[in-house]
Amino acid sequence: MGLFGFFSKEKKETLDKGLSKTKEGVFSKLARVVAGKSKVDDDILDDLEEVLITSDVGVETTLRIIERIEKRVERDKYVSTGELKGMLREEIAALLTENNYETEGEFTVPENKRPYVIMVVGVNGVGKTTTIGKLAYQYKKNGNKVYLGAADTFRAAAVEQLVIWGERVGVPVVKQKMGADPASVAFDTLSSAKANDADVVIIDTAGRLHNKISLMNELSKIKKVMDKVVPGAPHEVLLVLDGSTGQNAFEQAKQFTAATEVNALAITKLDGTAKGGVVIGISDQFKTPVKYIGLGEGMEDLQVFHRKEFVDSLFGDE
Repeated sequence: MGLFGFFSKEKKETLDKGLSKTKEGVFSKLARVVAGKSKVDDDILDDLEEVLITSDVGVETTLRIIERIEKRVERDKYVSTGELKGMLREEIAALLTENNYETEGEFTVPENKRPYVIMVVGVNGVGKTTTIGKLAYQYKKNGNKVYLGAADTFRAAAVEQLVIWGERVGVPVVKQKMGADPASVAFDTLSSAKANDADVVIIDTAGRLHNKISLMNELSKIKKVMDKVVPGAPHEVLLVLDGSTGQNAFEQAKQFTAATEVNALAITKLDGTAKGGVVIGISDQFKTPVKYIGLGEGMEDLQVFHRKEFVDSLFGDE
């Protein structure tokens, strides 16, 4: 689906603006690498490697990209520095194609999965609750009945924040008292959602990583309880990562994918940072689809990730 389908001009402008610092950072470094040189050689490829690593693409992914470009340079014998940007664009697009799926529709619910249950995980401070609020808004805007579950019962602020988002969006929030069993909150939320013919249920969970075993046990318990109420739930385990933290986001992805079966990623706070390369590296290393990207504070600034438009915005439409 191209830019003029459901990817509107407004969304493209938001994406361009959100990735502008990353684009500027990568290509100002790239311009310095090729300045005064006409042919791509080993020195330029070494410098390109450094450009990608310092742009938070990650070491493993950078080495894969460099290896692919090296093969092309060897095959073509003479590659001008003017061709390097195009090659880099093609190889990044190819990597994202391998590791992502294109979603069937924007914030739509599969017909055979109602209510569609999303369990959201991630450390505190990454924009987890804000992402849930924006997801609820987008699903509701698409005509879906949405329920939220405040299962991060260890922080009063988390419950309060979710309740505020619920009021803002106009969707019910199921909560219990502070310190209640998170699995019990999930049970109540799904039971209410089923009884009221909800289309989408989004469950917030505690963002603690200091003890991976207890986190694993807690998330497993929540999932088991959900499955009893809605067989097959949760359908989506969404890990929220803060893109502006760069390499720290890689570490969090490693910890959470070890603790639970994450099958979708949301990378937030890409606006205002030059670390947008993290989207490429995380997608490649964890083989988990990046489903959403956060590009600002507004309700509309959480976008479904489209690899073609992402690459277009990163490199400039050509």
